[in-house]
Amino acid sequence: MIALVDCNSFYASCEQVFRPDLRNKPVVVLSNNDGCIVAANKEAKALTHIPMFQPVFKIKKILQDNNVVCFSSNYTLYSDMSRRVMDTLKSFSHLVEEYSIDESFVDLSHYKEEELQAIAHKIKDTIYKNTGIPVGVGVAKTKSLAKMANKFAKKIPENDNVYVVSSEEKRKYLLAKCKIKDIWGIGKKHTIRVEATGQKTALDFANMEVAWVRKEMTVIGERLWRELNNLPCLELVSVPNAKKGIGTAKSFGYKLSDYGLIEEACSYYVSEIADLLRQQKSAATQIEIFLTTNYHSEFDKQYRNKIVITLDCPTNSTIKLTQKALEGLRKIYRKGYRYKKVGVNLMHLVPEGQAQLSLFEKPQKSESKTLTNTLDKLNSKFGKNKVKLATVGDREKDWALIREHRSHRFTTQWEELMTIGKK
Repeated sequence: MIALVDCNSFYASCEQVFRPDLRNKPVVVLSNNDGCIVAANKEAKALTHIPMFQPVFKIKKILQDNNVVCFSSNYTLYSDMSRRVMDTLKSFSHLVEEYSIDESFVDLSHYKEEELQAIAHKIKDTIYKNTGIPVGVGVAKTKSLAKMANKFAKKIPENDNVYVVSSEEKRKYLLAKCKIKDIWGIGKKHTIRVEATGQKTALDFANMEVAWVRKEMTVIGERLWRELNNLPCLELVSVPNAKKGIGTAKSFGYKLSDYGLIEEACSYYVSEIADLLRQQKSAATQIEIFLTTNYHSEFDKQYRNKIVITLDCPTNSTIKLTQKALEGLRKIYRKGYRYKKVGVNLMHLVPEGQAQLSLFEKPQKSESKTLTNTLDKLNSKFGKNKVKLATVGDREKDWALIREHRSHRFTTQWEELMTIGKK
């Protein structure tokens, strides 16, 4: 049996953990630069006149009138809270697939069937006790059914955020209560195609002829059909595959025309993704740099460009990658524009130990693994970017994201630890 454990309104829940005064009150989390609403708790979602992904400046009065509390995105906090949830799950099973930052599949095959209901509730209660994050738990024989059971667990209050598909009757009941569009991975086009045949529920789809499913929806649709019929096709993955590409692109807090500031931001982004590259023990073969103005602006001149640079030798050295990135940036930068975003992508990644060396290029001292490892250890011990390249500069406040409502990084920064008591 497999459990799908999904955190409820994860970003908003993380904020409420450290602000218990906000429990049962509407809370939303904003996108980069505090632009749009990207997450909301159930109390905020109940206010149907607050649309998701709507620019905040357009609904500012609505938020104020409904006493909605807004937070800037605090991904450092969310990532660490996610790790704590995952660590708790690993105390219940040796096999946990971290599907996303707030969602995991958990192997429960080592428990007896009659124990599963109690185990599911124990998982839910233990995560809340350890982290303060509320979760839903769906348990079934396949991933697709577990995913559906999880949604059903949250939808019906009587389920208490847990639903275990422990019998054929429960499987059919679950599928009969779910629409075609509720099937995990079916997609909009296939939903229309299935509904055109007169099928309305997930149970109708599961009872269709497999030959029709295979013909109209290919092997992917057939896998879904088999999963809903208790025939596992999707295996749990304990070790995620290395990413084939790593990148980042964040809007500046302000429109920039100063090349020096854009260069500092680009260097900072390279250092961030180079660190991720080394964590997964990969090396990049190509680096892409792109630069763009704000295409939503009706007043600014528009310009965008990108460049892809193929490296002589695959590398994960921050120094080498920054050098190449800035070479590319200089080629695509044009004076006379106010830029909104610079982005960096590392592509065609290869395993670190399998990088093909060049016969004609001699490795520089700056690419020394000893130097790179030393810098990583220092930053790990004393804090992010305590030791950095000079090109990163010290003017981050002039280009960084606007985060007027960001909470403290309570779990990872000594100077931002929560304090209790009067000063």
